[in-house]
Amino acid sequence: MDSPEVTFTLAYLVFAVCFVFTPTEFHSAGLTVQNLLSGWLGSEDAAFVPYHLRRTSATLLCHSLLPLGYYVGMCFAASDKQLYSLGQAPEAWQLFLLLAVTLPTIASTVIYYWSCDQWARHPLARTLALYALPQSDWWAVASSVNTEFRRIDKFATGAPGARVIVTDTWVMKVTTYRVHVAQQQDVHLTVTESQQHELSPDSNLPVQLLTIHVAGTSPGVQAFDIRFVSALSPGGMSASPARMMALPALQRGLGPSLAAPTLCRLNSTEYGELCEKLRAPIRSAANVVIHQSLGDLFLETFASLVEVNPTYSVPSSQELEACIGCMQTRASVKLVKTCQEAAEGECQQCYCRPMWCLTCMGKWFASRQDPQRPDTWLASRVPCPTCRARFCILDVCAVR
Repeated sequence: MDSPEVTFTLAYLVFAVCFVFTPTEFHSAGLTVQNLLSGWLGSEDAAFVPYHLRRTSATLLCHSLLPLGYYVGMCFAASDKQLYSLGQAPEAWQLFLLLAVTLPTIASTVIYYWSCDQWARHPLARTLALYALPQSDWWAVASSVNTEFRRIDKFATGAPGARVIVTDTWVMKVTTYRVHVAQQQDVHLTVTESQQHELSPDSNLPVQLLTIHVAGTSPGVQAFDIRFVSALSPGGMSASPARMMALPALQRGLGPSLAAPTLCRLNSTEYGELCEKLRAPIRSAANVVIHQSLGDLFLETFASLVEVNPTYSVPSSQELEACIGCMQTRASVKLVKTCQEAAEGECQQCYCRPMWCLTCMGKWFASRQDPQRPDTWLASRVPCPTCRARFCILDVCAVR
């Protein structure tokens, strides 16, 4: 394992994999095709389509040169094999060299074919040509894409070379070797898959992977998938039977013990931004559920818990007024200490009349929480927005 050729092989293998798939560390160090050839590629903001015509071609050529680079490196790492002399090199290495030379040759031929007729044969140009008007060509469509990409209101997410971009007219997916393009009015969007993973290496929280299938209605437009990795909330945010069974612990004043693991839900702010930018509706396949922000999840859970709490009967002489929080609906909740006896625990009796609706009370409760500790939200106690008497979720009673 200490021989120079083994050490070089392992090191080069790690480098090749990272150079092709480009982790965050390589992006930070500038070891990417986009950065190394930035002078020739130009600016993506100035000319999106020409930039990616060159980028995809350069990426294909650079990646095809990796086997040849390995052979050249082995000429020095394993000098005893005499790899630099084709006649004396082992037969297996001669075959490897043939392969290493053939790959960039094929890549160069493909790139030359793409570049003919002002890049009209490139896959990106062929896709754009499908949207060209009879009296124009694909460059006119490319100009429209360039213009919309320069606008600041576009939706864009992902690392360079692996991004999703949505403008007013176009839905685009940038991958290592090509760029998928579809016109918004010409696509059907469907959420086809939802995968949940226990841990994200970036946030140390569970994540959910959403797959959106983008299918064009025009013939010749190739369908593609968009994937989003979204952070999930920790335990305690799901209105599940497990969490409902944990409520007696809160009633006994155990508080944080409510943070037992439960079902995790998606907290996808990017998905909401995408929906705002897209004109076509996003349909969901069977058994695929998309959840929005952590705050929306909490409000949903908050409302479900209040429904099982004891209700409060309003005296006949008292008339419910508009909620002082939103002034849109009538007050619908009253704070009544029901979690423990009157003299026990941290919660206090609130003597305010019903002045808040359920949604505004839930938003107030959520606003007093630590955003970094969502697992403690349900078990926490907050002051009444009016009299500052402390209460928990079990003390929020619906008005009847």
